Amino acid sequence: MPNFEYKVVAAPRRGEKARGAKSTAERFALALTTLMNSLAQDGWEYLRADALPCDERSGLTGTKTSFQNLLVFRRTLAAAEEAPQPMHLAAPVTFIPVLGAAQTPVGAAPPLGPANSSLAAE
Repeated sequence: MPNFEYKVVAAPRRGEKARGAKSTAERFALALTTLMNSLAQDGWEYLRADALPCDERSGLTGTKTSFQNLLVFRRTLAAAEEAPQPMHLAAPVTFIPVLGAAQTPVGAAPPLGPANSSLAAE
């Protein structure tokens, strides 16, 4: 089972200006694409986006909760990639079960049903 390491980065809050990206949505998509492709070059695989609460200072003694948009990436640990792989056998191994001698019951089977005191006396 592979072991992973994770990286969490803040999602971009603004789009990138570029030729052909005119709307806000296109610019924002470009910013995400640029970020994801730069991390993918280092082996990071995009996993998911999360919005998590974060407490911030507000004034001298107060706090307020805001939500941060985060992108989660993962990649396989290098040590896990170098772990030895199981050997593959050239021919399948067949197991032949060894059975003991068949045992036949001796005598009659006891009657089924509720416990009977007359059987206990025998």
